[in-house]
Amino acid sequence: MRLVMMGTGPFAVPTFRGLFETHHVIVALVTGPIKRRGEKIIAVSPMRDVAHEHGVPIFDPDDINTDASQEVLAGYEADLLVVCDYGQILSATTLATARLGGINLHASLLPRYRGAAPINWAIYHGEAETGVSVIHMTPRVDAGPVIAQGTTPIGPEETSAELEQRLAEIGAWFVRRAIDSLESGMLEAFPQDPARASKAPRLKKTDGAIDWSRSAAAIKNQVRALEPWPKTYTFWHRPDGAPLRLILGPVSVTEPPASAPPGTVLQAENDRLLVAAGEGAVALSGVQPAGKRYFPVAEFLRGYRIRQGDRFGPENLDS
Repeated sequence: MRLVMMGTGPFAVPTFRGLFETHHVIVALVTGPIKRRGEKIIAVSPMRDVAHEHGVPIFDPDDINTDASQEVLAGYEADLLVVCDYGQILSATTLATARLGGINLHASLLPRYRGAAPINWAIYHGEAETGVSVIHMTPRVDAGPVIAQGTTPIGPEETSAELEQRLAEIGAWFVRRAIDSLESGMLEAFPQDPARASKAPRLKKTDGAIDWSRSAAAIKNQVRALEPWPKTYTFWHRPDGAPLRLILGPVSVTEPPASAPPGTVLQAENDRLLVAAGEGAVALSGVQPAGKRYFPVAEFLRGYRIRQGDRFGPENLDS
């Protein structure tokens, strides 16, 4: 079959590379435009490198759903659009430029976690497993029938960045399987149950704010989920200064040595910085104070006069 690959982010790279291991013809890469600030290039899709390696033409419109863009797509005379981490929603007219429409690789067990950040929210909510789904696309986001799906456990220490790498490789295999099923006419499609759907909206910086009234396990999941962006943060309310913003490194869950209000520093000595949560306590491995580099916890405690009984929380504790 003649395939057009549509992808921008690194999650799509294994799928794109995998297509060159098949007998299908990849006629073009459609990707996001190069991002610039003035004359300076600030972001380039890693998909471009793969296209250059294989001599595949690149099309990078600002809007894929214009008449002009659809005319270019139709000119490829593709049998199928293969979409993954592209960044734009395809209209019904755009999907119709390929004989069989489009398939999309999504990093969740649809209909769970529809949206832009399924990996992050699965970890945030403490899911024990996740997976990938390949859907036959419709104009509704992530709502098409599922034509291939696979599951994998989420490691207890796994971050979103680590899980994304694994799911990208797993998903590449399922995409090839789905394409073969389409070509052979042996496709099985399973409609999604809207009643089981959940949302995975795009992350915001404010999602990183720690609510210490949550359980220590939930806070650990938040730290794992928001790595490498937007990261988690809190404010140290110093007795002798303005609140200091701290970005947290990896944390672990432990039992508190004594009960105390959530956000209370329970221990701050040697290499031990322990903070009370709504249930249990959080042991910090390191922090990055605002405007400074990252400090392992032992070094941070040597340089900053944090004490037992100090409070962590929002910038305004009364809010």
